Amino acid sequence: MTVYGIPNCNTVKKARTWLTDNGFEYEFHDFKKLGITAEKLYEWFAVFGWETVLNKKGTTWKKLSPDEQAAVKDEKSAIEILLKNTSAIKRPVVEVDGKALLISFNEDQYVQLLK
Repeated sequence: MTVYGIPNCNTVKKARTWLTDNGFEYEFHDFKKLGITAEKLYEWFAVFGWETVLNKKGTTWKKLSPDEQAAVKDEKSAIEILLKNTSAIKRPVVEVDGKALLISFNEDQYVQLLK
């Protein structure tokens, strides 16, 4: 299991705490430090949709100029923004056996899909 995110994100902290408390072992991938690839983002888009992976509720998105925000209208333009602004990726993303399974943190979903 791999958990993708940034360590200081409250949602990532909740997910990591839940995983640890429930006995799950995982590798943490800090995409602020380790980056993320366009290929990985496309994999996540295929599972969740690009509109879900792009976190429009976060401060990173809100700090973008109106022109930058307006330019995001499809997968390709979303990739460009997310590669430059990894904090605009909704997090965490949890992969099991190399496949994206969960995005964000919802305890009911974690229980349903992991237990």
